[in-house]
Amino acid sequence: MQHRAFAHRSPLGRVPKTLPTTLKIVCASLFVCAAASGARAQGLQRELSAPGARPDVVVKNPSGRVTVVAAPAEEELKTVSLKAETPGKALAEKDVRSKSAGGRVEIEVAGGRGERDRIDLTLRVPAHTRLRVETTSGAVDVSGALSEVEASTTTGTIRADVPTDALLYNFSWTTSRPRFYSEVELGKTKEKRGGRFELSGRLGDKKAKKDSRVKLDLTTERGVVVFGVEAASVPSDLRERQLTEAARGIIRSGNQDLIEAIRRVVPRYVGDYAATLPLPARAPVITKEAKARDVATMVAPQVMRLNASVTDRYGRAVAGLKPSDFSVTEDGQPREVTAVEPARTPFNLVLLLDVSGSVEERLDFIRKAALSFVNTVGSDDRVAITSFRDDVQLISDFTTDRSLLEERVKEIDAGGATALYDALAYTLVQTLRPLRGARTAIVVLSDGDDNRSFVPFNNVLEATVESGALIYPLYIPSGLIPASGATDATNAADPVRTRYLTLTSRADAEGRKLAEVSGGVYYPITRLDELQRAYDDVAAQLRTSYTVSYTSSAATPAAQQRVRVRVNREGATVRLSPAVNATP
Repeated sequence: MQHRAFAHRSPLGRVPKTLPTTLKIVCASLFVCAAASGARAQGLQRELSAPGARPDVVVKNPSGRVTVVAAPAEEELKTVSLKAETPGKALAEKDVRSKSAGGRVEIEVAGGRGERDRIDLTLRVPAHTRLRVETTSGAVDVSGALSEVEASTTTGTIRADVPTDALLYNFSWTTSRPRFYSEVELGKTKEKRGGRFELSGRLGDKKAKKDSRVKLDLTTERGVVVFGVEAASVPSDLRERQLTEAARGIIRSGNQDLIEAIRRVVPRYVGDYAATLPLPARAPVITKEAKARDVATMVAPQVMRLNASVTDRYGRAVAGLKPSDFSVTEDGQPREVTAVEPARTPFNLVLLLDVSGSVEERLDFIRKAALSFVNTVGSDDRVAITSFRDDVQLISDFTTDRSLLEERVKEIDAGGATALYDALAYTLVQTLRPLRGARTAIVVLSDGDDNRSFVPFNNVLEATVESGALIYPLYIPSGLIPASGATDATNAADPVRTRYLTLTSRADAEGRKLAEVSGGVYYPITRLDELQRAYDDVAAQLRTSYTVSYTSSAATPAAQQRVRVRVNREGATVRLSPAVNATP
């Protein structure tokens, strides 16, 4: 039940601006202890001798994942730790062959196992190991102070995070155009004969001695190369393509974290577009953290007023609070709460509508859903409507004119891919930018599955926390939305299918996270009749806020103290905003 005024500090770690020299990795799976030799088990574990200053390790795994982590040099490790796990049928010792001789370790996984029975390997190797990994569809993840890395796949993703003090790198795609994502800026890709593409160059000290250099040679037919970036930070679509209006709007905003995320995908287009923009009159500050003292407004000598939204541990608004339920401190000193009233300040709402190809044949439903929400919120609340597919389209700017919104909703088009993250980022840094400090919220109607954004989800979370906007994801499985003119009775023709239509696990997890970090509420819609109830609940959440007045020691507005507000409800969280147009 404690409060941090304007909780803008992100609980998420930011992506570092320079490539780390060692991997910060969370393995994709845990491994069980080894069974006795020859016994069948779900996991295997072995220790293999690897003497010498630069041991050779060769790994061949047809379809499973391969994760290799190099130990720090100071450990002076002389063994290779091997762990194997399968999600399918139990392992036998013969399924993973290994041998060690003369400073060379060879590991090979037997073929003939399908995707469900794949064998995933995790290795911990000595520093300065020379590593070679071969796989087809399996992912490869290597990190740490390795001396040489040679990895090849057919369609599998290759992720590498190695020292860049003196790095010689070469990335090759043999049957497709390059798809890569890098924390540091790399050279330009070159097309070779036979449709092969290469990306090569040096990083760090180009005059370093040969024995202190690191060599990275990655080859794939159609896979993705990820360099120095966590896999969760990779956006949905890495193809080189022209900037969308959403991407251009993000670049114009000056938000450096989001711009950098787009630059990693299409560096040339970002540079070309940025060169056309006028120089800012001052350094852009879009993600400036609000100060705690900025939330209180002086309404009389030594009388302050602010707005407080109170939610319980489940993110639900807490109604019916009285002055005795609140306590206020300035720089740790208690102040008298003189009045608590329901806040009357209108909200600024953005309705963000997914009109991508997954709902193209359900456009009438989308239009009706938008109008239902518009008619649910308060008459004084200002509403803007933005639709998105592979780009954003402003349907209407902020207005209280419901008839205008109804006309504009008729202009919505549908079709194309889904750039949900770009649309959210654009709304946060462009649409809501002039309203920073006001009461703002975004209601998202989507199936939650992004497949085209430049910006990855983690960057959207950062921008959400910094914006102060509430986000209410209303996620609907696309198969649940009826075709034009259909009703719930139509779905009754196949009640079992209707009952078990669900969101993807990724969409569900991301919807919950957006609501959690913003202070909103997540609504996974499983039946169509839940949609209007969700609208009513969102409207009630937005209306449940309080205007708190209290005595202050500040003689002038400039002398305001750091404010803290608490509520005597177990698990309650308080979110503060200025009392707009506050009067005595």
